[in-house]
Amino acid sequence: MHLRKTKTAKGRIYLAIVDSYYDKQRKMSRSKTVESLGYLDELEKIYADPIAHFQKRIDELKEEKNLRQAPINFTFYDSDRLCTDDTSLRKNFGYAALSQIYHELEIDKFLIHRQRHSKEQFDANTIMKMLVYSRLLSPASKKSSFDNREQFFEKTDYSLDDVYRCLSFLARHKDNLQVWLNHKIKENYGRDTSLIYYDVTNYYFESDDQNDFLRKGISKEHRPNPIVQMGLFMDNNGIPITYELFAGNTNDCLTYRPNFGRIKKEFDLGRVISVADKGMTTGDNIWYTINTPTKDGYVFSMSVRGADKEMKKYVLDEEGYTWLGTEYKRKSRKCPRTIQVTSQTGRKLKKTVDEKQVVFWSEKYARRARADRSAALAKAADLAKNPGSYTRATSYGAAKYVKKVDYDKDTGEILTASSVLEIDEAKLREEEALDGYYVLITSEMDETDDKIIDMYRGLWRIEESFKVTKSELEARPVYVWTRDHIEAHFLTCFVALTIARILETRLERKYSIGKLLESLSKADCTLIQQNYYLFDYYDGVLKDIGKALDIDFSKRIRTLGEIKKVLAGTKSKNTP
Repeated sequence: MHLRKTKTAKGRIYLAIVDSYYDKQRKMSRSKTVESLGYLDELEKIYADPIAHFQKRIDELKEEKNLRQAPINFTFYDSDRLCTDDTSLRKNFGYAALSQIYHELEIDKFLIHRQRHSKEQFDANTIMKMLVYSRLLSPASKKSSFDNREQFFEKTDYSLDDVYRCLSFLARHKDNLQVWLNHKIKENYGRDTSLIYYDVTNYYFESDDQNDFLRKGISKEHRPNPIVQMGLFMDNNGIPITYELFAGNTNDCLTYRPNFGRIKKEFDLGRVISVADKGMTTGDNIWYTINTPTKDGYVFSMSVRGADKEMKKYVLDEEGYTWLGTEYKRKSRKCPRTIQVTSQTGRKLKKTVDEKQVVFWSEKYARRARADRSAALAKAADLAKNPGSYTRATSYGAAKYVKKVDYDKDTGEILTASSVLEIDEAKLREEEALDGYYVLITSEMDETDDKIIDMYRGLWRIEESFKVTKSELEARPVYVWTRDHIEAHFLTCFVALTIARILETRLERKYSIGKLLESLSKADCTLIQQNYYLFDYYDGVLKDIGKALDIDFSKRIRTLGEIKKVLAGTKSKNTP
């Protein structure tokens, strides 16, 4: 800030207080007239020494500025800027919270180190940050995220081609990055891997084309598009550990052993108890788990309706149950069970394992089963009347309640029945009798029934994680096609999910991930003038995030310098 003396054509000197600054948007020096004072000869009639008087005034204004008092008079609309196509007046500041966790995990250090001796010209760390922050706050395609990269106060000097080249780079390092993240999570926050949860879901592509990886399979969302399978392991705090992708037509149970083997080999977790639903309950998976060097354990559910007669008889026998209230009961037994295991040569071998089997019944689950079946029965009734309107695919869930349904092996169409189709009443009665029952099998012989049941119920967190990736992170439909690009897409989703889970944990799960991301995405600011930004959103969620991460989201006006200082603070390693 200085006193400007402008000499007119008639030789008079006009005084004004002017503040100069560098406009980073237009990359040029600019100035703003703070106060117009008047002609020197007229001011000399009022002040003995106008220059000294107004220099003192400038010192006062500088002191006010140092106290971070923003100018009162802003020009909110600058037509020159609004007409510039490549200028973004609106930016997000909420990503400062994500930046802090990103750098606590030292993802930047990992990528910079991996790229140090490579020939790539792009900055992988800069692109990774853009992809992860965009996935969390404004999920979109890679091109849309690139087009909107100006929304963050980060470097933007890379091309769309650089983004796609970077995807191949990220795919090459995806496994090592997951190991790195595990190490940093243990170091910074601690990991509870006494229990690890495993589940599988799939993601569909905006395409009908298949290859050896994108395959049509049993879609969780009942869509006809090609899919890929994802197997995900999560720790006891709900924070992801690792994931692996599989071809879309891979059976769920076949994804467990490759993922579990990788965890045991690379992640240094010690003995673990693996918890999964009935899709993982095979002899091969059980035998593999208990025969690791650390003799790991398992808590798996078992299909009651698919069990043998002896197990069903035990489940339905009232003897041994302990009732807790009128809507819940449980019992257990310890007994050896024969399982079938595939040898390295492909032979099927019979092995005996010692297990504890825990059975529980819940009225709530029974009501849910009856409600789910009512829709299937309505469909089954229509199938019996109009078999020509259904195929194997469209009759799924209902055909088991109809007698004598045969399908064409090639087309999947229902063949002309040898007799009138009718509801299988015996099958219906059998299923109704098993409503509300669950069977858990475990290697943990000395754990209490309630503890085993609590272990299994923790699976809801991994199911919720899949919902987060599909809703808040919009991981599907997928718009990339090559194997490298697909792998990198899900790596960025995995990193985004990990950061979101850590943020949720730092706030002691007071808010859902959706609520946290919603508030951070609204924490925007607008460039109004002279490198000042106006912040127009603040709520209780941002207040709590700010307390947990020591970031002030409450200020209404900040200079660009102040904003960059806050962001720079998030990039220095701050172990919580």
